Amino acid sequence: MKLIVGLGNPGLLYAGSRHNIGSSVIKSLARSLKVSLKRDRSVFSVTGTGSLGRHSIILAMPQAFMNLSGVAVKALLKKYKVASENLLVVCDDLDLEPGRIKIRPAGTSAGHRGLESIIEQIATREFPRLRVGIGRPPGSMDAAEYVLRGFSRREKPLIEEARERAVSCVLSWVEKGIEESMNMFNSKEIK
Repeated sequence: MKLIVGLGNPGLLYAGSRHNIGSSVIKSLARSLKVSLKRDRSVFSVTGTGSLGRHSIILAMPQAFMNLSGVAVKALLKKYKVASENLLVVCDDLDLEPGRIKIRPAGTSAGHRGLESIIEQIATREFPRLRVGIGRPPGSMDAAEYVLRGFSRREKPLIEEARERAVSCVLSWVEKGIEESMNMFNSKEIK
């Protein structure tokens, strides 16, 4: 069983924000795989189950604010009895330009509060993560303010392409594993 978690903040206020790109990828995956998403209060998330080839999958969007994502992820891992290597967290990344994606088998939080919360709650950094680039804030804008903003008209096509590639990357991770997915998606150039 594979658990794919898309990070974001709950509520309509944050729906189109940079910080919610992980949730956006989950919604696209759910449409693509015809998975119905429903609120599950026992795991503080919106979840849906389905299959891809021979793999059972769980899609989840924590309904806690970003810096509390780990509480939901810990509950999801426990409920579905999923090992951390079968968890893929999809999140935004300030250090990747808009349109770029990068999948890794493990690592630090790199300052991402959602990843920090997950690492703290599940007591390991050894879980795959797919980062979707949102770019750095302009000038002296505070990063916390920047991630809660929407994308510019110029960025929207890049983000849409990145979301589509992220969906393809998740499907690849489920069926082919982390190494092949890294080879296929980490080196691709932005159009």
